[in-house]
Amino acid sequence: MSERKLRVAVIIGSVRSGRFGPAPADWIAAEAAKRDDLDVDVIDLAKAWLPDVLPATAGSPAPQAVRDLAPWLDASDAFVIVTPEYNHSFPASLKNAIDWYADEWKAKPVGFVSYGGIAGGLRAVAQLRQIFPGLHAVTVRDSVAFPDCREQFDHQGRPSDPEGPLAAATSMLDQLTWWGRLLRDARAEGAYPG
Repeated sequence: MSERKLRVAVIIGSVRSGRFGPAPADWIAAEAAKRDDLDVDVIDLAKAWLPDVLPATAGSPAPQAVRDLAPWLDASDAFVIVTPEYNHSFPASLKNAIDWYADEWKAKPVGFVSYGGIAGGLRAVAQLRQIFPGLHAVTVRDSVAFPDCREQFDHQGRPSDPEGPLAAATSMLDQLTWWGRLLRDARAEGAYPG
């Protein structure tokens, strides 16, 4: 089994002005970076500038922004999606980013950090758990949720009561790492059959 560090991409799913997403994304990225088995990249969809409309015909060349992000996703061994809950779902910007790619998600694990009002983004995560298996990705069971999120973080962008979120993050990252190693080694053995 390979001892090389897993490359994890933390993806900020919201692109709205005034969004809260960078705070939990920076926090989970910092927690993941403390581990000696993970290398972490943060991908901010607000800076990726992915087009909103997919090509009308199959085989059309991908727009430059899509081609620019593809190597980052492809090089990742695992993903942590940071998503808000908008209207009981996840943002269109996140679905758009998911839909532009296929092979980049394949046979890789996905974890979630969600935030929002009283539900803490859990309805958004429940819907994402239905989407990623269709892309041949594996979602890990444990996740991190921040209900009433703006009350959960201090002025320095850290959880004001870190014990619960840290325990959840540790469990989620442990599962992500286990699946990430397993699937990376399996991908190295040959082409995914799907």
